[in-house]
Amino acid sequence: MPSPQAEKIILSDRQQALLKQIVRRTTNPYRLVRRAQLILWADAGVSNSQLTTELKLDRGQVRLWRERWLAATPQLATVEAQNSSDRELMALISSVLSDRARLGTSKYFSTEQVVQIVALACESPQASGYPVSHWTPTELAAEAIKRGIVEKISPRSVGRFLKGSYSTAPSSPLLAQCQSRRPC
Repeated sequence: MPSPQAEKIILSDRQQALLKQIVRRTTNPYRLVRRAQLILWADAGVSNSQLTTELKLDRGQVRLWRERWLAATPQLATVEAQNSSDRELMALISSVLSDRARLGTSKYFSTEQVVQIVALACESPQASGYPVSHWTPTELAAEAIKRGIVEKISPRSVGRFLKGSYSTAPSSPLLAQCQSRRPC
């Protein structure tokens, strides 16, 4: 029983030239070059099985990029028919061959919240009713929640914000150093 044939990709001369340009340019990301090569070889009639072997890709990846190119073919043809510049067509080709944005957690803390937490760390703990001379991440997290700066925050996040801070305001350390083996 013969294996199913993948849908044929047919490139215009201009698309072919731009894809070859992507493959030849040494400054392009490797992923983009491999995907452009995949489309060029698919246009030349290379099967998905051969593409997986030659490019050392998973069958699903070869199928995905072939399907993405085929889905974008009408849009590519429209842009090309509008006598657009090579730069515009290249931008579209690059976007078709680029990774799509991945879902994930969005930025949880705004820049304003981080700045407010750093400003809080610059204040004296005694002014907020803490009987210590330096803030600990735990106390800063609790005070940030108490003041309504954030709804919730871990001491670890507070520590990361302060470590990454390039603030030159305080000359003394903002956090107390933990002396025990257990987390502060």
